[in-house]
Amino acid sequence: MTTGDLSDGPIVVGTDGSANAADAVAWAATLAARRNRALRIVHAFTTIPGLRADAPPIADVNDAVTEEAGRVVAAAGDVAKAAAPDVRIETGVLNGDTAPALVAESRSASMVVLGATGRGGFTGMLTGSTAVAVTGHAECPVAVVRRRDDGTLAADDGPVLVGVDGSPLSECAIAVAFREASLRGVALVAVYAWRDVEYDGAYTRAPVQFAGGPHEQEQRELLAERLAGYRETYPDVEVERVVVLDRPRRQLLERSRTASLVVVGSRGRGGFRGLLLGSTSQALIQHAGCPVLVARNPRGR
Repeated sequence: MTTGDLSDGPIVVGTDGSANAADAVAWAATLAARRNRALRIVHAFTTIPGLRADAPPIADVNDAVTEEAGRVVAAAGDVAKAAAPDVRIETGVLNGDTAPALVAESRSASMVVLGATGRGGFTGMLTGSTAVAVTGHAECPVAVVRRRDDGTLAADDGPVLVGVDGSPLSECAIAVAFREASLRGVALVAVYAWRDVEYDGAYTRAPVQFAGGPHEQEQRELLAERLAGYRETYPDVEVERVVVLDRPRRQLLERSRTASLVVVGSRGRGGFRGLLLGSTSQALIQHAGCPVLVARNPRGR
């Protein structure tokens, strides 16, 4: 059993001055205060789109962009202080592409936090490649702060939701989820959904009775075993176990609407070898109804 303890590094949050980035900053500030960690606010930019970070800068443009970057970081600091007055704040203005900059920050961070969408250096974060690149390559857990479909923030008193599939990264997700539930003082809902196919037909809708197929009682026992040690470590956390014949992403997406946080591994037992981010994790960071925390083994392993 892993402990779910993260490194002693700061909580790193990326900002671009957008409303969604402000959500991420406030969320990260509260998390940093709860964990007694420093909050590092960073803004990544390039002076001219497509210009290499090591190319000779155009002085006037570079000065203007750098000045604006400083204002963005300062405004984010005000947001952080409003959310968590006692949080310790560090700042960084990074000249370079966003995803590589945040991946580099992850090497000394306990967590990287991103907003759902952004502008400037973070434009298209979820619909493009940035979120996938950061979440897939980071060397620490990555949280993507999302609002519900109606535009409201997830309630702080909602349960922490965790997807369980028996993989090593799922084990890491369980550890992180228990710790988060304990720190927040909320319940934990552990979901074990064992159908990984992506199509519906008469065969897949039928009860699982074929040779070698999973049986509900066996899956319930497996889930109980996965959670047992953590329940001893975190006796204050109320646990609900959910075992269901369904696709994991559908169950987690539906249940995320009433959760305060959903925790998953970066990839599970159903993933293809070599993939850095599984399909369930990708679906959640783009469509969940609450913040999503993608757990990773220490230092990205």
